[in-house]
Amino acid sequence: MDSLAKREIFFPQWVLFRFYCGMQLMIFRLIFFSICASALLQAQAGPTNMIHLWPKGAPGEKGDIGAEYDTTTEKSDLIAGQRLIRLGNVSDPTITVYPADPRNNTGAAVLVCPGGGYHILAMDLEGSEVCEWLNSIGVTGVLLKYRVPARKDQEKHIAPLQDAQRAMGIIRQHATEWRIDPKRIGALGFSAGGHLAAVLSGNNEKRIYDKVDSADDVACRPDFTVLIYPGYLTIKEQDDKVNPDTMISSNTPPTFLTMTEDDPVRVEGALYYYAALKKANVPAELHIYPTGGHGYGLRKVGKAVSTWPKRAEEWMRESGFLGK
Repeated sequence: MDSLAKREIFFPQWVLFRFYCGMQLMIFRLIFFSICASALLQAQAGPTNMIHLWPKGAPGEKGDIGAEYDTTTEKSDLIAGQRLIRLGNVSDPTITVYPADPRNNTGAAVLVCPGGGYHILAMDLEGSEVCEWLNSIGVTGVLLKYRVPARKDQEKHIAPLQDAQRAMGIIRQHATEWRIDPKRIGALGFSAGGHLAAVLSGNNEKRIYDKVDSADDVACRPDFTVLIYPGYLTIKEQDDKVNPDTMISSNTPPTFLTMTEDDPVRVEGALYYYAALKKANVPAELHIYPTGGHGYGLRKVGKAVSTWPKRAEEWMRESGFLGK
């Protein structure tokens, strides 16, 4: 066989080899970029930004309550067989942002207010775990660490309300950066945090502290409110009169409530608060379950009340707060 014939046979094989190598390189690049994109999305899950609410210190703070610490002990009650963080002595309030995954981000956001009787904060049970659930339905969660315990010579909710108002302003100020619709920012609270969310819903036309910066020029009214086993909504000694500090009016945001009949905080609080909302023509939805007690958060306690997150999601979706 002469050299020309050899070249004619060898040339197609060489072309095929180059084509094969090129395809392998392309597949490798696709896998590499896919891994990088996945890693980036995973990096965006969970908390990414913690902000101190008061750059020069919270209003009226004297630094005399001691260091912040988890008050939980070996004898503390478990919830659904798990421990929880009971954070005490909070004097430096913050918000921590849990951004929704870009793949299912609805543009909605929720300020999460843990409970704890205005003494401590159930930071995981009614805080970080809730933000993770919100992420699962395409909502950015913003965990509020507000001041506790209640300050001397001051209504128990005043310092927390200052923190909540300030937090809502900061969230709206960063709406574009955090991929949030500034007209779909809600507040969700548990127990005392439910009371705080209710008070914020009625006290938002004017800040109750001196202006700090431009974030205080932004509206701090929640666009919707979710109250889970809320406390302090009525005054038992006054025939369950709705607590005037909630200031219910036609400007109160649409509200979702959940409670159980055997809640030691008393189900009447949710019932009378709901009736007052309806009287003020505020859209509201109330779910009362027979058993479940108090302080369960999202943890499964073997009761029907554990379905409340699905009911809340349905309400938010049907009300248009989760629409893109």
